[in-house]
Formats: sequence, structure tokens, C-alpha cells
Amino acid sequence: MQGRTAERDRMDRMLAGARRGMSSALLVGGEAGIGKTALLDYAAERADGMRVLRVEGIESEMELAFGGLHHLFLPVLHVVDRLPGPQAAAMRAICGLTDDAVRDRLTVGLAVLTMLSEIAEEGPLLCLVDDAQWLDQPSVDVFTFAARRLRAEGVVIVFAVRSGARGADVQGLPELLLAGLDRAAAEALLPGLPPYVVDRIIGESQGNPLALIELSAALTPAQREGQLSPLALPEATSRLTSRIQDAFVTQIGRLPEATQVVLGVAAADDTGELPLVLAAAGRLGAVIEDLAPAERSGLVFLSGDVVRFRHPLVRYAAYRGAPLAGRIAAHKALADTLAPSRHAHRRAWHLAAASTGPDEQVADELERVAEWAGSRQAMASASAAYERAAQLTADPQRRARRLICAAQKASDAGQDKRCGALADQVPLPLRAPGTAADFARVRAVVELGYGRPETAGRILLECADLIGPSRPDKLAPLLVDAVHAAFSAGDAGLMTEVGARAPDLLVVGVPGRLFAEETAGALGSLQELVRDSREPGTGFMDRLMTGIYCHVVADHAAAHEMAAASVAHCRDHGIGGWLPTALHLLAQTELALGRHEEASAHAAEGLRLAEYYHLDHRAAHLRAVLATLAAVRGQEEDCRALAQEALDYTRPRDVGRGTADALWALGLLELGLGHAETALELLESAQQQVGHPLLTMFLLPDLVEAAVRAGRPERAAEPTRLLAAWAAAAPGTPLDAPARRCLAMTARDEMAEEHFKAAVQLHQGCGDFERARTELLHGEWLRRLRRKIDARDHLREALEVFERLGARPWARRARAELQAAGGSADVTGPVDGRVNRLSPQEREVVRLAATGATNREIATQLFLSPRTVGHHLYRAFPKLGISSRTELAELLAS
Repeated sequence: MQGRTAERDRMDRMLAGARRGMSSALLVGGEAGIGKTALLDYAAERADGMRVLRVEGIESEMELAFGGLHHLFLPVLHVVDRLPGPQAAAMRAICGLTDDAVRDRLTVGLAVLTMLSEIAEEGPLLCLVDDAQWLDQPSVDVFTFAARRLRAEGVVIVFAVRSGARGADVQGLPELLLAGLDRAAAEALLPGLPPYVVDRIIGESQGNPLALIELSAALTPAQREGQLSPLALPEATSRLTSRIQDAFVTQIGRLPEATQVVLGVAAADDTGELPLVLAAAGRLGAVIEDLAPAERSGLVFLSGDVVRFRHPLVRYAAYRGAPLAGRIAAHKALADTLAPSRHAHRRAWHLAAASTGPDEQVADELERVAEWAGSRQAMASASAAYERAAQLTADPQRRARRLICAAQKASDAGQDKRCGALADQVPLPLRAPGTAADFARVRAVVELGYGRPETAGRILLECADLIGPSRPDKLAPLLVDAVHAAFSAGDAGLMTEVGARAPDLLVVGVPGRLFAEETAGALGSLQELVRDSREPGTGFMDRLMTGIYCHVVADHAAAHEMAAASVAHCRDHGIGGWLPTALHLLAQTELALGRHEEASAHAAEGLRLAEYYHLDHRAAHLRAVLATLAAVRGQEEDCRALAQEALDYTRPRDVGRGTADALWALGLLELGLGHAETALELLESAQQQVGHPLLTMFLLPDLVEAAVRAGRPERAAEPTRLLAAWAAAAPGTPLDAPARRCLAMTARDEMAEEHFKAAVQLHQGCGDFERARTELLHGEWLRRLRRKIDARDHLREALEVFERLGARPWARRARAELQAAGGSADVTGPVDGRVNRLSPQEREVVRLAATGATNREIATQLFLSPRTVGHHLYRAFPKLGISSRTELAELLAS
């Protein structure tokens, strides 16, 4: 660790924090030989009194699902018994202890998080992940998921990743990039060499510690004395890693041939198990004595039943330096040695690595590996197995099916770009209608991720027309997905087209009638759809789309029921990929019902999940909801940042509904801040993003208010008419109250009061925020008519609600109006002040704790460890002036 004082200090601080109960994570990056492994070794040496778990990625085994996780946790698998039931079952399945399926990869991530917390209960924990770029992607995903959520457990996780190397992707962690050593530190590694030789080696190595050591060790005695010609070392323009690699290849090449064979087998193996390596090498004529030269040269270390390479580059050199025939022989020997019953997946990959052409038997084995990995939510590994199986398949139609499966799993893993690349390899035409339908859904996923939702809908609709009634089991999902894509685009015309393909299939027929102006028939069919959706066994997409339609027509109570049922279905059945979409709908309905705290919690949870699953499309929609909630609270910076991030995604892709939602958030913010003209421009722009007025009915009340307050009543006339017309067509919906409020704002004074009074009455049982806005507008109107005493009651009622909801800009406006009317404006309560002292994370923990949820239940919902939940409660209770959960429930209830 010469010349690494700052890096050592950082590692020491992380270890000291763990001993105090704090957690941290770090991603150490740099080129090969720069000292990443040495820094991990230093951390292990300094971890006195800590448990140390370590795993090293191996390139030849990087597609073995959860291999890295299993290796890391192998010494502590007994802790699995202490996990909550679903998490324990998931860990047992992915570690091969049971044959059970894993329904949701989020459960695996939470299991790893809880397991780390449980291990740390026995004392601080250090986890070291070396060459993480060569670890399997599912293991990297769950490790980083846990690392980003550790707070107060006493766990340190350090990843080492080689810069520029192909392999797994580690994201979202603090980074430490190792640079070359300075001259003084480099010279200290080159004792006894003449200055000229030192200069040459430092120049060639660029301060890389491993290069300094290996290049100096490779010098002949004469060269060590300074007899270097200009060609004695490689030119400086050659790649440093190649020079180090060449040095190792040369060193291995000097060993006996049998020793090289054993090293090749060890390099191809991922277990490090000496008996396995020797047994496989024995099939190639090598014996244990053949390892002695490699051990004496320091290339490998033997300890008990474990064989370990001195450096990852040594392993790489032993593998890549062997001829192709030698690598194939090593994989074949390992496959023949591994027992099919215990190591079926490892054996299949070795057989695949040993295959040089089509081999249907190996392809079948890989397909079984893919099915196993998919059942454990290791979608990236499943995709890789399907892809390799396709490469070994001669029949074009079977190859197409396997490539489509590979693309589907890549999409499930959040690898949309790779999904598209795999889809491009599918041989056409496809003869089987079912395969064509699956291919269309893959293409639609790629289009949703990188293109336009309208195009995705067209792809699905064209395929539906192609397969016709020949595959009814495939037709309905295609049409439902097409409606969903069209809704995201805000394309009412496309929804009408889809509905026309199957008018008797209510889940696609309802929107077709709704946007074809068949209002009465559409609403009747929607009520029938709601009744059907309440029946046990209703499909998830049918229930979800029913909720979306109810939300569009402002039947928020039914929409909330459908959304809550969809969320529960996802949680119960482990459908993590669709949970963000269900949570988005739930948050939207709660926002419409005025349940802002619940909407905020569910939208935040949905966004966390969307980011975890790499669902950028859904994340944009959720950011728009959070931006709207921030607008209500007057959190200007948060609102603008969230809305802009959403717009950056939705605008280039013509995601009309998402763009409209984000612009609505910005318009509502400006309206609350008193910038009516700006709000009007934003809200009118939002209205233009979709192809039917019904899709922006939710923002019309704000548009009318902005137009009136901006002194542009003529621009309020048409939105008021549209709102009133829909309220008349669908009486009894929550649109009745805002429709009357808009009529009041645009009517003559002699008619306005009647509309205001009716609006207040119609708000009963609806959201408090909208009712308070009606009270505020009514009070403002009364004060303008100099009826100050009458105005005060309405303004005070509005102020109390706005204060309770934390709607600061609206509260300021109500307070100013109340003071102008001669009323007292001091309504702030002590409880609100205490709750506002909490951080956003503490507020979510406190809210759930008040419902009676345990720390483990809260941890599962918020993606934290139980110890972090306890830490948040420990910090929140003094801020609230309480000491127990009982007091917490009473405080929030008050």
C-alpha cells in the first residue's frame, strides 16, 4: 500500500464507523494492477474484531445466476433461518437449498439486506467483492440494492471494479478511483536499480504498482545494471494492461506443460475447490504435484481445499494464454467431473463453453438453466442462458423462440438496450402465431423504453390483426397491452381503434366507446367491468386497466378500490415489475381524493421500485405525481426538479399523458405562488399534449382559475363548458363540485353565489384540498363584494385545511385574504410543527409505525433494514416529544 495514505485513511474511517454501528459502501475503480485488490486486502487486515466475508468475480462463470451471492454467504447460511418467511424461502431457493421458485427479485434484494443486518447483530461486518465486473449480474444487483440502503447496521461493503472491463454493472455507490503512484512512492518499489532504469520503468508503468513490480522482476541481471536498449521495453504507446498480461503469460509459459494444464483448469473453474480442480485436471493427465511449480513461483496459493490465484490478472493470463483447444478441454473436463444432480447449472455452462457449433442437447440443458434462473428472478442470467442456447440451435424457428425468450428476460432484468439487440437477431419470418405475438410484445417493450408509446401500441395492434382469432390466448393480452401503450401516449384515436378490434371484450371495448363519444354506453360497460373486476380470479391487467378507466372518468372511489387491489395482487404474488405501475395508479387516486400523505408515500415507493427495476417510463410518471404533491406543498425546488426530470424523458418520446401530468404540476405550482399568467400557459400546454379532452379533465379547474386570475376570462370559457358538460353526462362523480366552482368563477355575480354554495356542498366526502380551494375562492369573492364578515368563515376554514395539509402557498394566500377581511389568521397547531421537524424518511417510518407495523414490516415496505428503521424511530421520538409507539399513534391521530 505504498503511496496510498488517503485511501488507507478512508478505509480506516469506514471500519471505525462500522464499529460505532454505522454502515457505508464504496466502489473502488481503476485499471488492472492499480492496487484495488491490495486495498481490499488492507481492509481485511485492519478489520480486527469484525467478521469478513469475501468473494471474487471470475469471467468464465459470470453468467451463473447468484453464484457470487452464494459464495459470499456460504460461511453464514445458517442466518437464513432468522429471516422473515418469504425472504428466507427466496434465499434458500437461490442458494440451491430448495427447488422452490422465487416470485419477485425484490424479495431477494430485501433478503440480502435483512441478512446483512442479521449477521451484523453479532458484530460489525466487512464484505469485500473483488473483480465485481466479473460477478454475475443478479448478485451485483442485490448487493448494490442492499449497499445503497444500509444505514445503521455496522456493515461495510467494498466493491472493486476494473475500469473499462466488460461485465456486470455496479451503480449508485460512492466511488474511489485509484490513480497511479507518485514518483516517490513508485521509487520505493524499485530499490537497488540505477536511476536510468527507474526512469524507464516508471515511465512505462505510469505509476501502476503491479506493473512496477512485474516489469522490474522481468529484467535480466544485465538490464538491472542499466544495460537497456531503446527496444528493451515495449513502446509507451502500447496498452499497460497488455504489457502486464504479457508478463504473466510469459511467466506461465515457462512452467511445465502439465502445470499449465492445471492452471488452465483452475482458471476455468469458479469454485476454487482444489479437489474439483485436481479431479478435472486428472482427466487431462495432470496430478497434484504439477501444481508445485506454480505454487513456488507465487502464481497461486493453496490453503486446505482451496486454490487461489495471486492476482486476477494471473487467472486471466492462465485462461486466455491457453490455446483454444486447451480452454475447451478444461471446460469439458470440469463438466465431466461435476455431478449432474448437484451442479446441473454449472455443468451446462461448462458444456456450452466447450461447444464450437450447434448442439441441441447442450442447448436444451441451457434452456433448463434459463428456466431455473428465471424462476429465481435472476433475469439477466436467464437471458444469457437463452441467448447461448439460441447460438447452439440450428433450427431457425427454435432459435427464434429462444432469442425471443432471451429478449423477454433481458427486458425483465431492465436491460432494454440488450433486449433490442436480441430482438434484432430473431430470424424472420415467424411461422407460429404464438411466437409472433411474443415477438411483438418484445418489440413493444423496446419501443416503450427507447421510442414512442404510440409506436409500441401500433406494433401490438398490427400483430393482433396478423394472428387474428387463431390464438385467442395471445390476442387479448396484445390488445390490452396496446390500450395501455395508447393511454400512455394520450392517443385516444388509437384506443378507439383497439377497442373496435374486440368490442365485446370489455377491458378494451370500454375505452373504445368512451373516446368515440358513446358516453352513456361506455359508463354502463365500465360499471359492469368494475363488478367483474371484484370477482375472485380477475386477471391483474383487467383490474388495473379498469382502475385507470375509473380514474379517467373521475370515479375516484372505484379507481382507488381497483388500484389498491392491484397493489395487493402484486405484493401477494411477487409481481415486482408491475408494482410501480399499480402504485402509480394508487397514488393518483389518493391525490384526487385529497389523501396527500398516502399519495406521497405510495408514489415514493413506486419510484424506488421503478428505479430498482430500471423502469424509466414508469419512473417519469411517478415523478410527475411527486412533482404535483410538491407543488401543493409549495416545495418549489423539488417540484421543478421532479417535473423537469419527467419531461426530459416524456417529451422526446411523445409520452403525452406523462408530459401533461408534469406540466400540470408546474402549472399548479405557479398558480399557488400567484403567477397566474405563467400557470395559464403551462396548463394550456398540458391540455394540448393529449388527443381527447377527457384525458385532461383533471386539470381544467386549475386552468379556469388561472385564466380568471390572469384577467383572461375568455380563455376560461371552453374549459368551463367541457367540465360542466362532462359533469352533466356523468352526474354524481367528484367532477360535480369543481364544475360548479368553475361556473361560479365565470358567472355573473348574481349567479356566482349559488354555484359556490352548491360546490361546497358537493365537496362533502371528497378531498379536503379541493374543498378548501373552493372555500378560499368563495371567501375571496365575498371579500371583493365587501362582505367581509361572511368571507371570514370560508377563509378561516380554508386556512385550517391548508395548514393541516402543509399546503404552504395556499395557506399564505388564505391567511392574507383572512387578514384583509379583518379576521385572525393564527391557526397553526403544535402537532404540525413537531411533525415538520422530521426528515422525509423519518416521516414515512413514523407514519407506518403509527399503523402498528413492526420494524421488519416497515423495512420491507421502505426497502430498509430493520435496524435502520429502529434508528429512524430512535431519532424521531425525541423530535416529537414522545417515548413510545402508543403515544405516536395518539399524536398522529390527534
